[in-house]
Amino acid sequence: MITIGLTGSIGMGKSTVAAMFEELGVPVFDADAAVRRLQGPGGALIAPIEAAFPGTTGPQGVDRAALSKVLHDPEALKRLEAIVHPAVGEARVQFLQDHATAPIVVFDIPLLFETGGDNRVDVTVVVSAPPELQRKRVLARDGMTPDKFAAILARQMPDAEKRSRADHVIDTGVPLDETRAQVSALVEGLSAQLGGG
Repeated sequence: MITIGLTGSIGMGKSTVAAMFEELGVPVFDADAAVRRLQGPGGALIAPIEAAFPGTTGPQGVDRAALSKVLHDPEALKRLEAIVHPAVGEARVQFLQDHATAPIVVFDIPLLFETGGDNRVDVTVVVSAPPELQRKRVLARDGMTPDKFAAILARQMPDAEKRSRADHVIDTGVPLDETRAQVSALVEGLSAQLGGG
């Protein structure tokens, strides 16, 4: 099995590329989706998060607005990560068990390089687009402001550095068909490696 770590800064089109891998039959583990499930209604992380940060959860699960205030305090953020990361790790192990016979799997991890996740995969893939296109995409999102965008970028490794560290770069600043062709070529190339050339 070849494990791919898929990453890219906000607004670069990572979700779109992850969906393209899935269209090709490659299982994708979405770390953010796992967190949303764990923090959603009835999720396993509700009680520990409420215990650590009283008033941040309710019937709908974690109140993201209330919890986001934690992000400005590095110590509180570390406490939150100590609750969330092991649970996501368990979900990842379960995903690998569920897809043990798949030749290729993708781990969609927003902070792949920032968290050292690149050391736990065989191949790293960065999704990238020109900065002006990224900004346009992000600012079109509901509730996004230039300040919020700047704060998110400040926590992420610069795109140029991600590209320099990646084994492969998928360009999403081109028409979708071209991006899809890049994903398809990558899967074919990796499948050929598994087949012995």
